[in-house]
Amino acid sequence: MTETVATVASVCRHVRSKNAGPFWITLDLPFADQAAFDRHAFAPQLQPAAIGALFDVDPAQVKHFAVPDLRVVKISYPRRHAQGGALERDMHGGQQYVRLLDLVLEPAPDANAHAGTGTDR
Repeated sequence: MTETVATVASVCRHVRSKNAGPFWITLDLPFADQAAFDRHAFAPQLQPAAIGALFDVDPAQVKHFAVPDLRVVKISYPRRHAQGGALERDMHGGQQYVRLLDLVLEPAPDANAHAGTGTDR
């Protein structure tokens, strides 16, 4: 039996990124169901170190919020260039989510420990 590879696109209803003020971007990951949320909300690939590397920002500045009642993970990180600046390539932050879509997610190391909790890392 072959297990299907879980990607962000396959376990989330949709994925979006948005402007969170002139200096931040927020990624919204609403999971398709509770099982997917419990298994992947705290996946290593969604943690600050991985997100920092993916978006070329300081991992210490990346914020990860899990909202179990809504089955959503919100991740915020600082923009590399201020909104509206000469070097800004995505004024509203709406294109940033694309990097996440094909990201392969491993189950969280302690997925059962976080099931149904509001614990953030």
